[in-house]
Amino acid sequence: MDMIFNIVGGLALFLFGMGLLSEGLKKVAGNRLRHLLEKMTSNPILGLLTGAGVTCLIQSSSATSVMVVGLVNAGLLALSQAICVVLGANIGTTMTAWLVGLASGLKLLKMSMYAMPMIALGMVVQFVGKRQKSKHIGQILLGFGILFIGIGFMKEAFAPLADNDGVRQFLVSIGDQPIYAVLAGTAITVLIQSSSASIAIIQLLAIQGLFGGDPETAFRIAIPFVLGDNIGTTITAQLAALRSNVNARRAAMAHTMFNVFGVGWVLPLVYLGWFPSIVNYITPWSLGFNTIGLEIAAAHSIFNVVNALAFLPLVGLLEKTVVRILPARKGDIQVQPVTLDRNLLATPPVAMDQARRELVRMAETARDALDDAITAVRHDDRAALKRVAIKEDAVDDFQTEITRYLVELSQRTLSSEEAGELPVLLHAVNDVERISDHAVNITEIAVRKFDQKLTFSQHATEEMGRMRDEIYQMFDNILAAIGNNDLSAAKESFKHEKTINRMQMELRRSHVRRLSEGTCSAMVGLLFVDFVDNLEKIGDHLTNIAQGVLGGLQWDGKTEMEQKSEENIE
Repeated sequence: MDMIFNIVGGLALFLFGMGLLSEGLKKVAGNRLRHLLEKMTSNPILGLLTGAGVTCLIQSSSATSVMVVGLVNAGLLALSQAICVVLGANIGTTMTAWLVGLASGLKLLKMSMYAMPMIALGMVVQFVGKRQKSKHIGQILLGFGILFIGIGFMKEAFAPLADNDGVRQFLVSIGDQPIYAVLAGTAITVLIQSSSASIAIIQLLAIQGLFGGDPETAFRIAIPFVLGDNIGTTITAQLAALRSNVNARRAAMAHTMFNVFGVGWVLPLVYLGWFPSIVNYITPWSLGFNTIGLEIAAAHSIFNVVNALAFLPLVGLLEKTVVRILPARKGDIQVQPVTLDRNLLATPPVAMDQARRELVRMAETARDALDDAITAVRHDDRAALKRVAIKEDAVDDFQTEITRYLVELSQRTLSSEEAGELPVLLHAVNDVERISDHAVNITEIAVRKFDQKLTFSQHATEEMGRMRDEIYQMFDNILAAIGNNDLSAAKESFKHEKTINRMQMELRRSHVRRLSEGTCSAMVGLLFVDFVDNLEKIGDHLTNIAQGVLGGLQWDGKTEMEQKSEENIE
């Protein structure tokens, strides 16, 4: 019982420590990691190195692959770029195995000597540190300490098993059939959702002699378990992609495919005994301590480096294959990457035009999100809720990228006209983002309607449809106004805005009438009013954009409050 508790508890501590370490490192790096992934993927080799570097930094290939899936889902990375980054992540994740192998060989796992002071220091830094960065550094130290304690508990738990002939023979018998060992390694990683933890378990089993007393035999048996781990680790990205768009699912599928194919071509070399010999030839250890943990780390690294280099020239073929395996279906959302070329910043008029085009795409995405949200409310379409969430994320990323691009542009030499247009575009970007937020608000109305099994009356549904149609026509005018600098379309949008304001008041009155007649419940009425108010606020944001277009996209320096005050006086 003590052994089981030590294994389970040690594994939990290892995973918890790894999570703290990974989160701390990501927070210290901030958005720079994400921006690095976006910037450093212009060619396959850079993408590979970036994936490896980021994963070394945050100590989690799962975190990198999930981040990549998110970037593909948002349209910030193309599929081919994502494949290169994940190839590199496979290399970067081997760093943890080297850490465990070195610590085990040098017997650095004595809790009282190393882990406890590290935990104490981490806690002190977290509590005493006033800046967020200091607190994150404390979290990193805390994660390292807990991670080492977890490894220590697992090592102690496996020690008695070394004297158990039955356990040793069972593991050796599995290792003698590499295909079974691959499946076992895959299963372990899928169950605990951490390739670093499963590799650490394999290293500790080998160190404690559970793969046999002979080091060469133990190393040979451990290798197929490690290969299985590389397949199992792809499941995390697959799970992350389940609720994402088709390109994100393709990125996760590519990760699985090249790891499975990699194991497929290495496995015959394992059966023939060539792969262990190759590893031993490349890494002839003579360090004066038990190096089986380092040998397993070396095998893990060599497999992933060779596999990545082998697939790097085949990224295009792999991309075509996953597109064929996962074709776009009706209803799939494909968010195209944001295309803002930094090289064009040297030519401000062209850069400004490029930003306007991306603003149009952002607005189109927000309109689609709104359409899905309204569909969810009026037709009880639960599938539409997921589409809204994906599109709202995409709009947020549009806002981040366009804003960053315009801020960089503002640091160049601009004409007075360009300098006046820039803040207007920034305000328009923020207005479009707020529209997508209101779309999310409308999905929350839909969720409350689903959960409480409420229905709108036919009259209320028709009123909502009329107000929706006005918003759609206004949205179409705004898209034409931004995309074509169409002043007549911008002016036309004001007519719809007045109609929408009038409809808001009329629909509120009709709602009160239905309440008094008893044809509408109070809860349904609240949802109806929330729906109408959100559409009216969307009309306000569209009006702000129209005013910017009519002003020649020039900033007059007045605050929004001053403009509203002038309108009220008029």
